[in-house]
Amino acid sequence: MRSTLGSALQLIRFPLMSVEEFAQNAAQCGLLSDREVVNLFLYYTVNPKPQVGYVDRPRSVISGKESVVSRFQRTENRWGYCGTSDRIKFTVDQQIYVVGLGLYGSVHGPHEYEVQIRIIHCGTGRTLAENDTSFVCDGTAAANRVCFREPVEILSGVTYIASACLKGPDSFYGTKGLRRIVHQAAEVTFQFTYAAMNNNGTSVEDGQIPEIIFYTAKH
Repeated sequence: MRSTLGSALQLIRFPLMSVEEFAQNAAQCGLLSDREVVNLFLYYTVNPKPQVGYVDRPRSVISGKESVVSRFQRTENRWGYCGTSDRIKFTVDQQIYVVGLGLYGSVHGPHEYEVQIRIIHCGTGRTLAENDTSFVCDGTAAANRVCFREPVEILSGVTYIASACLKGPDSFYGTKGLRRIVHQAAEVTFQFTYAAMNNNGTSVEDGQIPEIIFYTAKH
């Protein structure tokens, strides 16, 4: 099989499989060496991830209009930060690509925040994407756009965690959060649930991460 595939072997998207899919199928098919199997298991489970030599970008392409789902109905102040990430779980009913998060900024006027944003796969605890960056807020209650380096593939029916760890002064926060939101234009339904432990107080009803910025997927 390896001889027939040749260089096409590196085009197989092993990194995009779940650890369960890999363990039940690819790891047992005899195509990969023991060392390659171990490296891929490490890729799924540890950070920083080892180089595995396989394509890790989805075949699907993002297209169409960018969309934003907003989960709060009003804003309040103030929300503090002490080094713990704000986190919220979400699922969708069709494949999308998340390009970033909307985050609240300072109640004290314009300010620059340092922030680490992440998307985490709940089933494995694997970080699918993260970006250590910064953003400058204008002192209003508007959400500030903070993006990943590349879009993150989100599969239908799978639970993920959106996470943001901010360093900066007290900010606005959202209240009257919605558990289920149907985004009519994008034809996507979002379900939000509580991410227990180390969430800086963020929940479905109150907190940070007011927006998820996304595209729908077309093959």
